[in-house]
Amino acid sequence: MTDAIMTSAPQRAKSQPERNMNYRILVVEDAPDTRELLRLLFEAEGYAVLTAGDGLSAVEMALRELPDAIVMDMSLPGLDGYNAARLIRREPALEGVPLIACTAFNRWEWRGKAIAAGFDAFLTKPIDVRRLAATLAALLARRADRG
Repeated sequence: MTDAIMTSAPQRAKSQPERNMNYRILVVEDAPDTRELLRLLFEAEGYAVLTAGDGLSAVEMALRELPDAIVMDMSLPGLDGYNAARLIRREPALEGVPLIACTAFNRWEWRGKAIAAGFDAFLTKPIDVRRLAATLAALLARRADRG
């Protein structure tokens, strides 16, 4: 009797966080407080989150973990975000992974440099968390539509 009740119960729609549980986001940020803020934001949205504090670690982690999207600062110790993005874009295993620049560099020439390096979106700090979440969701949806 219990099985019949359970199988005939209406299915509820999945909430946004439940739908995002299949996505893994790599957050690359050298400032620990900002890295933690982004981790908490994405986890609250239901994403699994990986983190790195510099460009070289980000490239290595991206190759090892194959995240579904990467949110990266531009000003990183060692390998900066621009060069990390270029290396990521050269890797066939990471083809099509959305890259979001999230940086305090807010001049037009930096935006162009980021897009030329392979970023799909360019957002400036201070972080507008709603815009960042919406940008990430849109890029993931676009990637899913491409198959």
